[in-house]
Amino acid sequence: MVSRPNKKKSIGVKWIYKEKKNAKEKVERYKARLVEKCYSQKHEIDYEKVFVHFAKLETIRLIIATVAQHRWRIYQRDVKSTFLNGFLEKEIYIEQHIGYEVKGYEDKVLKLNKSLNGLKQALRAWYSHIDCYFSKEWIC
Repeated sequence: MVSRPNKKKSIGVKWIYKEKKNAKEKVERYKARLVEKCYSQKHEIDYEKVFVHFAKLETIRLIIATVAQHRWRIYQRDVKSTFLNGFLEKEIYIEQHIGYEVKGYEDKVLKLNKSLNGLKQALRAWYSHIDCYFSKEWIC
């Protein structure tokens, strides 16, 4: 939590609440996540690049065909906290959510150390982080 810096705007946040139900429509658990109101971000002011490399469908088909031909195993992984692991290139500040303000510090904002769901640059930040990790693995 820091004082609002001059000439820097902060982004609003919002809590998203969800009920996770089983096959019988009975609530099994509750989920909550904090997301940023990314519609308030402006290109070339709050962020510059959002481009991320993606594989073409033809490339994925070629890999799967090669795997099938050699009778190799293929594994799929899901990173549940993908957008929470990217390191940000610029300083980003978010406002305290209404109803969750810290008493006595209502005028303060929160400085993000890592990416947060809803940021325009969240996917690029994560991609840069994972690309760096894999580059180190292949070099070693």
